[in-house]
Amino acid sequence: MIALPASMQVIERDWLSCNQVLFFDGRDEERSATLVDSGYVKHAALTVELVRHALARRGLADSALRLLINTHLHSDHCGGNAAIARTFGCPIVVPAAEFDAVARWDEDRLTFAGTGQRCERFSAQGVLREGDRLTLGGAQWDVHAAPGHDPHSVILHCPEHRLLLSADALWENGFGVIFPELHGDSGFAEQQAVLELIASLDVRTVVPGHGSPFGDVPEAIERARARLRALTSDPARNARNAIKALVKFLLLDVERIGLDEMVDGLRDAQIMVNAADLMGMSLPQALVWAVDDLERQSQLRREDGVLFNHEPSAA
Repeated sequence: MIALPASMQVIERDWLSCNQVLFFDGRDEERSATLVDSGYVKHAALTVELVRHALARRGLADSALRLLINTHLHSDHCGGNAAIARTFGCPIVVPAAEFDAVARWDEDRLTFAGTGQRCERFSAQGVLREGDRLTLGGAQWDVHAAPGHDPHSVILHCPEHRLLLSADALWENGFGVIFPELHGDSGFAEQQAVLELIASLDVRTVVPGHGSPFGDVPEAIERARARLRALTSDPARNARNAIKALVKFLLLDVERIGLDEMVDGLRDAQIMVNAADLMGMSLPQALVWAVDDLERQSQLRREDGVLFNHEPSAA
């Protein structure tokens, strides 16, 4: 059992919506809360209710939520931003390099268009920078840049509690797709540097962007290093992983879609086009390959040309 400070609550979600983390500060009438990340737009209403329930359990009204922080702006981490801001009236803080893209609502820079994903437009009121120090749950948290999975991602470290909010830079078994490499930019070296940064920090417990909090940090870092070595030696593997992950994400979102409809709808998703190129395929070929592989893994089922999301553990 992983023990977390009483002033902190993790709302564990799934692979369509990232985990949310709530921090509680102050006493009596001055009590307030901060939320880290908001999940995917499909689950926005549920995210609102989960946050509202967590506040109410501590005797707090909606107005007690004073701030929403994003570790990075992939759609599964910021898709609930608009609903949270609308419901709770709180400002939103994003990594500094993303502030202009949010202001302009540039869906290419924000990757939503390139991945075939959705996000309701929101506004940001502040920024996070490497070296910032935040007070969350009565403790000090250091902001560290964590490029690799996303070039503008940050992670948050609390030396007092030896805690790390790792976003998608480190999971118990790996990390997120290294998206910069799909643009022809460097990402593997940056991911390696992030893993070395995490290894250098005093961390007893990691709260990842997806999955349960875990405590076997050195072992998780070694698994991540081994995975990164495999990707670095075969960059097409990262592309294959990306195509499969993005197809699965789409199915988690829409639940069912015709194969032809999917191929047509994603023809302008540039990140997926780039991944297909790295695989030596056209995008339609890569999508069919991904569908075949996901079907073999029981991650989807196919009936008369229609794809249905399926989980291997489901009956």
